[in-house]
Amino acid sequence: MPPEVYHSHSLNTPNTPLLSRVAPKSQFKQILHQKYCQGGGGRMKFTKRKLVLVLVFILSGASIFRFLNISMVTSSFTSLSAAALPPIHQHDCSSASSVCGHNISHPRPPSKGRSMSENASSLTEKEMRFLLEFLSHRVPCNLLVFGLEYQYLSIASMNAGGVTIFLEESFQKTSVIKSSNITQVHKIMYNTLASEAYKQLKDARENPDCSPKIYFPKASKCNLGLPNLPHEVYDTMWDVVIVDGPRGDRPDSPGRMASIYTASILARRGNTTHVVVHDVDRMIEKWFSQEFLCEENLVSSKGRFQHFQIPGMTNATTFCAP
Repeated sequence: MPPEVYHSHSLNTPNTPLLSRVAPKSQFKQILHQKYCQGGGGRMKFTKRKLVLVLVFILSGASIFRFLNISMVTSSFTSLSAAALPPIHQHDCSSASSVCGHNISHPRPPSKGRSMSENASSLTEKEMRFLLEFLSHRVPCNLLVFGLEYQYLSIASMNAGGVTIFLEESFQKTSVIKSSNITQVHKIMYNTLASEAYKQLKDARENPDCSPKIYFPKASKCNLGLPNLPHEVYDTMWDVVIVDGPRGDRPDSPGRMASIYTASILARRGNTTHVVVHDVDRMIEKWFSQEFLCEENLVSSKGRFQHFQIPGMTNATTFCAP
């Protein structure tokens, strides 16, 4: 309550000085000054308790503001991410259906620099251009391919005037891609394991049945031989052999030991055969290419491809020069 002001109508000077009439705003400031200021210096003094409370209030307000800001940003990011996800495909199925238990899936986007194929050995665009350019100087020809990626169908079309044979382990691929008059697709089995590659290489070095002069007799005892291939594979003099199969990316996969060995045997039966091996950045492909296709026959390397030019040597007893 504002302090009372006493007015005197007497002409005599009062004992106490009159207070000057002030505006309400000035009165409020005066009250605050009298309440919180002490001493002649007019210095405002806060107790420690009040100062701590003020600091706690300020810090609490800042923390709450920061929390609300983070919550708003997170909520906004989640909404944007959910909108960017591809649609979910759900298949209705009964309990006996083969797709039950896997009925929700997101479509996989293609990895950067790779095709839509999910196989890890699919060719990049640069590798495919290299292969098409390489074959453009040699078609029409007799072309043998270990492995069957969908990208290779363009190779078969390019080699329309020649013969193209694909040797593939996957039933799914061989059932989808059918043979034609100029292109044959054969499903073959491999009895090798990538995890046993070193042992198989050691055995092949010691086994005389694995020498380059072998003509794939049905009774071959070479652990890397493929005696059950179609007779067209044995009877044809191949101009180009591409090794991009079977699978070799896991220890329990067949690995490409047998296909590289077989390519080297077939290549030495003709005059000159070009052998192209894919995925030479992997240990098995690198080892067996050096062992059976030989460093002295290496013409070029492009990405994960290596191109070997194998001269005909039907009477050779070793694969590589000593």
